[in-house]
Amino acid sequence: MTKFFTLLFWIPLVLGAQNTPKRTYWQQQVDYKMDIFMDVKNFEYHGEQVLTYTNHSPDTLKKVYYHLYNNAFQPGSEMDARLQNISDPDDRMVHVVKVGDKTEKVSRIKKLKPEESGHIIVVNLTQDEDCFHLKYKITGTILEAQLAQPLLPGKSTKLTLDFEGQVPLQVRRSGRNSAEGVALSMTQWYPKMAVYDFEGWHIDPYIGREFYGDFGNYDVKITIDKKYILGGTGYLKNKNKIGYGYQDAGVKVVHPKNKKQLTWHFYAPNVHDFAWAADPNYIHDVLKVPNGPTLHFLYKNKLDVVENWQKLQPKTEELMQYYNRVLGKYPYEQYSVIQGGDGGMEYAMCTLITGERTFGSLVGVTAHELAHSWFQHVLATNEAKHAWMDEGFTSYISELAMDEVMKKEQPSTFQSAYKNYFYLTQSGKEEPLTTHADRYQSNMAYSIAAYSKGTIFLSQLAYLIGEEKLFETLKKYYKEHQFTHPTPNDFKRVAEKVSGAHLDWYLTDWTQTTNTIDYSIKEIKDEGTQTRITLECIGNMAMPLDLFVVYADGTQETYLVPLRMMHYTKDNPYKQLKRTVLPDWAWAYPTYEFTLPKPKKEILAFIIDPSMQMADGNKENNIYQKEK
Repeated sequence: MTKFFTLLFWIPLVLGAQNTPKRTYWQQQVDYKMDIFMDVKNFEYHGEQVLTYTNHSPDTLKKVYYHLYNNAFQPGSEMDARLQNISDPDDRMVHVVKVGDKTEKVSRIKKLKPEESGHIIVVNLTQDEDCFHLKYKITGTILEAQLAQPLLPGKSTKLTLDFEGQVPLQVRRSGRNSAEGVALSMTQWYPKMAVYDFEGWHIDPYIGREFYGDFGNYDVKITIDKKYILGGTGYLKNKNKIGYGYQDAGVKVVHPKNKKQLTWHFYAPNVHDFAWAADPNYIHDVLKVPNGPTLHFLYKNKLDVVENWQKLQPKTEELMQYYNRVLGKYPYEQYSVIQGGDGGMEYAMCTLITGERTFGSLVGVTAHELAHSWFQHVLATNEAKHAWMDEGFTSYISELAMDEVMKKEQPSTFQSAYKNYFYLTQSGKEEPLTTHADRYQSNMAYSIAAYSKGTIFLSQLAYLIGEEKLFETLKKYYKEHQFTHPTPNDFKRVAEKVSGAHLDWYLTDWTQTTNTIDYSIKEIKDEGTQTRITLECIGNMAMPLDLFVVYADGTQETYLVPLRMMHYTKDNPYKQLKRTVLPDWAWAYPTYEFTLPKPKKEILAFIIDPSMQMADGNKENNIYQKEK
């Protein structure tokens, strides 16, 4: 066994180094103007919203739908019901209470008092300058409104909405008075138009998972106690009246005299959400990325926070430069890292993260949330239906970024993703990646599917087409599909065009089924002066195979068994070694045979997939080693 482990350690050292996309495409346009007045004493706010909604679809719209996310934070809501009935509720959203000799997890939302809950109350909703008062009904977190004038294709309408909001105690992502003492984490806080796309209306109730939004321009004014410091989505337009580190060099700050409040004016072009946070005790630091955006850091003035957040800042600059290099240019002029929320969550031009972490954890969560800017806030897939395209792709690229910026000598890239995935496949609880994010039967199954199995989709694609073509695919995908809500098939088609491989089978098996991979060395036997190898496909998902052979005289070579339905031969990933391309293997045949040019006694080791990028759930039957 010692020799076996030595061989496995040695192999990586030897083998290592390796806008409009469619003519018929359309999407709706949402342009918001909002004036918000926040009362920090009772955490209530009043909003005046004017939404210009442009119908680029071929359909006449007679209704529109808004999300009222804050309504989820009320006892009896669907989010509350889900917490009480799912087998493994999010620990951040429950209280652990002792009942006799046992402990139970009780929904925090269920225990909210009226003054602690969240709500959005619509006071008035009208259409266009004629001020047609619209009939509407609210069901949970969804408002359905009947338009007074149907919205024809190619036309716009102006919807004016007055609303009253109450910020809930911080339970999930949004809220007031977080565990770390942040006063306001204002996310999912305003009436937001639901998406109407080629699939129709997307009006999922909010239960705490994923989001989907149309692109538009946000012009937002927030009036709040002047002691509070704000950060979030958009560019601050009135820097000279605000200060707090926002003003330009040499510009004098002019606060309105004898006023207890300030109005912060933000403008955010071409985004699909607007988030902000506020606290009277924020420190605000600024860092300009060379040839890139301005980075803002807002964090609590606490001894156990300040040092790590100051060390975080140059690392965030390195992360921004890494993503710009490997994916494409970040399209906005600013990005903010803000202490708030209950973990880490991405928003347009900013992220809210908890700040009382170790330095490594702080960099890690920033790396992940920043990477979302490319996959979720520029590409903007429908997270509810394709969470793996956002969470998985983000996890993949942020792990690579962490290896680089933290200068890891022995990267552990993707090991945890594979470990989590194999755990899920063995648990009996796996569901296909096509499962709607809200419909997974457990948080465990959802998290591993979206994050880990989504990560492996890309890691394994590098195995299929080669790492160079994978990164060429990512760049082309970002360039061609930014601001267009791409689907899984859009990504697959880019990969096919870049590589020349046929990949429909891969997208189908990996995302629409729970098929697993398991190849084995069934038999190795002498055949005259040669050796006959018999391989077996035990799993129900087919793959091409890289094979690695080490002979007793120290020579090494590789073989490729192409998968017939790929109609593709990838480049040799081990350029320093001789490679033989064998006849393809059609997936319907359970076994495959070929011969090696030397007798069995000369074979020191034979390995299926030396890179271990293939998600084969049983590695033990992938390796043959000559007995002593």
